[in-house]
Amino acid sequence: MGNGLNARREPIKSVNSLEFGLDFLYLKASKFITMSEELKEWYSPNLSRDIKTLIFGHSGYPIVLFPTSMGSYFENKDFKLIDSVQHFVDSGKVKIYCVDSIDKFSWYNKEIHPADRVKNHIWYDKFLLEELVPLAKNETGHQKVITAGCSFGGYHAANFAFRHPWAVSHLFSMSGAFDITGQLDGFYNDDTFFNNPVDFLPNDMNPELWQMKIVLGTADHDMCKGDNERLSGILHQKNINHWLDIRPNADHDWPLWRNMFPDYLAQL
Repeated sequence: MGNGLNARREPIKSVNSLEFGLDFLYLKASKFITMSEELKEWYSPNLSRDIKTLIFGHSGYPIVLFPTSMGSYFENKDFKLIDSVQHFVDSGKVKIYCVDSIDKFSWYNKEIHPADRVKNHIWYDKFLLEELVPLAKNETGHQKVITAGCSFGGYHAANFAFRHPWAVSHLFSMSGAFDITGQLDGFYNDDTFFNNPVDFLPNDMNPELWQMKIVLGTADHDMCKGDNERLSGILHQKNINHWLDIRPNADHDWPLWRNMFPDYLAQL
């Protein structure tokens, strides 16, 4: 995987010293070529705290890529998910926004009341809609973003996409789970309902849902396989076209997601 500079080159047919020297320097320099990478940090008025986003690429479809449970903005880089799609980044096909999460202040914060966990997530949703998405749209010139994520990041990607379908062109969820009630100790209110895709999606008739390109990735040994089949069933009932991608001989882990992500970007 990689851009053309890292691809295997044909044997040098000419022994011309100038040609040989240029080829040698070209190959040597290619080892040090990396993706365009930028860290943005700003104070979020919605979150009342500083937030960081790691951005890869210079142009293309804007992808908001969420981390896994309580993950940080650098997680998808550290676990080589970004490397798996380097060709798409370097070629200007996509620009990826690796956003920070606030899961430890919301869904995973057992020190506050469940109602406050949901409220904190709603502030995160507002941050995405009012701050990050406009930034991504402005930098790329696209009118909609793509949302993507692995594991709990798949929940974030799907929840945002289904809540705001006018803002999202594609959804790529990898091993996501879509019922958030397990994080709330039995608590349930209207805010829970509207952040629980398996609850609010069946009655949502926004026409933009039928325009969205949706991929639900899972595997036969994935602990979230049933969650994806359940969501796929809801989409089928609504006649919303989507791809339920169930991979063989794979687990709920990064090797699976590193194989999936480039396949999904190839659909763009």
